[in-house]
Amino acid sequence: MLLAVLFANSEGNVLVERFNGVPAEERLHWRSFLVKLGAGNLKGKRMVLVTTTVFLMILFCRSVYIVYTVLGDVSIYVVGKDDYDELALSEAIFVVTSAIKDVCGKPPTERLFLDKYEKICLCLDEIVWTGLLENIDKDRIKRLVRLKPPTEF
Repeated sequence: MLLAVLFANSEGNVLVERFNGVPAEERLHWRSFLVKLGAGNLKGKRMVLVTTTVFLMILFCRSVYIVYTVLGDVSIYVVGKDDYDELALSEAIFVVTSAIKDVCGKPPTERLFLDKYEKICLCLDEIVWTGLLENIDKDRIKRLVRLKPPTEF
């Protein structure tokens, strides 16, 4: 299960967060843990998604896997357990970064990310649904985000 997908700016402020199966009293702990983790390890690193090579940090902690990276000025964290090990989370974070880059047109600054907030949330809803990786096909995600009825059945 994908426990959390979290986006934060370079100062550590959370821009978007989605938790699945995490009790409300534990969310604050996870939020602060992930932001502190990224603040130390991602400081000064920037990733431009030009090729398929992606700079990922992987951590196994408390029986969960954490994969995180930086895209432009935005840090992206994905937390999973059970079937979602580091390989599955790497696939999930790659789909998320690709979708964000497609929505923004380039690696996002914080301002551009917040300008495209609604579309990014729609993309995230199509990629992750109730803790499961739902869609990984970039073209299908683009079609679903347009909010038009599907033409093929």
